[in-house]
Amino acid sequence: MITLEPLDVDAHAERLHGWVTHPRSSFWMMQDATPEEVAADYRNIAADPHHDAWLGTVDGEPAFLAETYDPVLAPAVGLAGLAELRPGDLGMHLLVGPGTRVRHGFTRRVFAAVMEHCFSDPAVHRVVVEPDVRNDRVAVLNREAGFVVERVVDLPGKQAALSFCTRSDWEAHR
Repeated sequence: MITLEPLDVDAHAERLHGWVTHPRSSFWMMQDATPEEVAADYRNIAADPHHDAWLGTVDGEPAFLAETYDPVLAPAVGLAGLAELRPGDLGMHLLVGPGTRVRHGFTRRVFAAVMEHCFSDPAVHRVVVEPDVRNDRVAVLNREAGFVVERVVDLPGKQAALSFCTRSDWEAHR
């Protein structure tokens, strides 16, 4: 069973630090962050009414971090002002924690659960992502889920593939 719950920064700061600084998490751009810096970043997200962090569990064990945000009103993400954004858009980030064993299809199951979480709100019409253009692994997952790349945009620290997945595209691809 996969669940998402609001992130408790104090309870999970050490785990978060391990996840975001893991070599596999290089696109998260926090490789050199201290535990205190990671906790401060997630406390800032918790204080932002337009940005949420979620701890994801699989069979009761913490396994991933997801973020959802209003792409127009969450300034830290850097998408505000883009002409492509519409009412009903919800931004999403996903980081699957490093596992101790290979589980075929695990990341796809987690990705699907996060997309279901996003679309569980009837006001959400599209999910927005902005992965680094060099992140080939997430590009495959996004395509498989129904995301379409709109264009490349310059964001702090990266060139991003601004991509959208409509509710109908998600339903057709899931």
